[in-house]
Amino acid sequence: MNIPNKCPSCSGKVTVTELCCVDCKTTVNGNFELPVFASLSHEEEVFLRVFLAARGSIKEVERQLGISYPTVKSRLEAILNKLGLGSLQAEAKARRLEIVEQLERGEITAQEAVALLKGLEA
Repeated sequence: MNIPNKCPSCSGKVTVTELCCVDCKTTVNGNFELPVFASLSHEEEVFLRVFLAARGSIKEVERQLGISYPTVKSRLEAILNKLGLGSLQAEAKARRLEIVEQLERGEITAQEAVALLKGLEA
């Protein structure tokens, strides 16, 4: 994406203040936030395109970009964090641990624990 996502002067957050139709030249003025993906660097955008085209296959991303498995995982984690999605995995892990602890304390049955864990996968 060629949209600047930081102020060139102070590195602050930028917003779009005008939209213009290329056909009829109608303009809309306002204060519009940039899409979250606009925060990605060109390198991150290329990585994400390859990852999506590979349907999430880390081995295919490794092959196409000529990088190692740990590098693929690291870049993916960095992009998830940048997009505000990194915490979702940590939250799910914490919830699974909480369910197992409830089971260990006898607060829920094994069947209930299985149902709760399956519910997290959905």
